Amino acid sequence: MKETARRKDLIREYKERKARPGIFAVRCAATGEAWVGFSRNLDTQKNGIWFQLRSGSHVNAAVQKAWNKHGGDTFSFDELETVEDDNAEIIDLLLKDRAAHWREKLGATKLVG
Repeated sequence: MKETARRKDLIREYKERKARPGIFAVRCAATGEAWVGFSRNLDTQKNGIWFQLRSGSHVNAAVQKAWNKHGGDTFSFDELETVEDDNAEIIDLLLKDRAAHWREKLGATKLVG
């Protein structure tokens, strides 16, 4: 019984977690390239990107090509900044603005879009 209750608690805690919006970079150490993106939930973003790359279906052809050529071991996912605001309506605008800042700062390109 205790194990079942613990599992239910863990599931409830997972569902109640607050998403962390922010900016991230995907980098290829073999080429020095970097791609910047943003997400409404940084905690789940890497898994989604890595899944697309492993399956050969990422929308960014340059990232996919580098992944195919150099392999996943040369790639990293770096959280650059979290973005917080009480007004949920402006989060997307803040994310886009901060992503543009990081692309310029790192000399990176967009991951998607």
